Amino acid sequence: MRNLTRWLGWLAASVLALAIVALVVVYAVSGWRMNRAYAVEPEPVAIPAATDSAAVARGRYIVQAITKCEDCHGQGLGGATFNDDLLLGRLIADNLTAGEGGVARDYTDADWVRAIRHGVSPSGKPLLFMPSLEYYPLSDADLGNLVAYVKSLPPVDNPDLPGNRVGPLGRFLFLSGQLDLLPAEKIDHDAPRPPVPAAGKTVDYGRYLATTGGCIGCHGPGFSGGKIPGAPPEIPPARNLTPDPETGLGNWTIADFEIALRTGKRPDGTQLSEFMPWKATAKMTDQDLEAVWLFLRSLPPKPVGGR
Repeated sequence: MRNLTRWLGWLAASVLALAIVALVVVYAVSGWRMNRAYAVEPEPVAIPAATDSAAVARGRYIVQAITKCEDCHGQGLGGATFNDDLLLGRLIADNLTAGEGGVARDYTDADWVRAIRHGVSPSGKPLLFMPSLEYYPLSDADLGNLVAYVKSLPPVDNPDLPGNRVGPLGRFLFLSGQLDLLPAEKIDHDAPRPPVPAAGKTVDYGRYLATTGGCIGCHGPGFSGGKIPGAPPEIPPARNLTPDPETGLGNWTIADFEIALRTGKRPDGTQLSEFMPWKATAKMTDQDLEAVWLFLRSLPPKPVGGR
């Protein structure tokens, strides 16, 4: 009995030692990747003056209806904590205004382009959870108008935002490829700019809007939905947006689609999850909604969950 107790004690000590070693390795490797420096010199983008009312209006539309920046950065883009969990971590969206604690006080035009399009801070470190993989295709015109709108916002004083902290679970999910914590790693920063389709009711423009609108982040690159990698358990699976008649939008009409994205109501009258940003898509123009619909209808049908 005494030998068995001693053996169990050694086994428990060994398991604990291995767990500590594994945790140290996870923190070391993830920390190295999060602190890696990127030498990104973005191509110049013309930023309209904040007094250009047409540019600011277009930028407001991009921010509120397409890129949905307020979902993370809060109303007025004054910064917010959008996740605070002991195991997953605490993720902070910066104050983007020129108020106290805001990045606009120091950002140059190149800094804005580097951060939004490349997911890299002025110091060269990658920005955490910044959806630059989706924003990379933004046209120069849309990106310039977006920045013009942000610059036009009244200053918000928010000096007490805490720093980011990635917990052990968040680091494990990141290293195992289940959490896109550093989109900068997935961007080819030297690639030629992708072509930008003309605005209109076309499949190509719908693809542009769906990509820069962040749909892929939840619904997957194939838009077939399913469980969102790295999402907390209370977050529902993403809807299958392909024309699959059983689990997707195969039986929906364009009217059903527009009502869902404007009111948050499915064809059967049930309410979409608040996690689906329909309050933002409600601000989209008829042309843009139809373009997205045409793009989704052009996709090959897939069963739900194929991502």
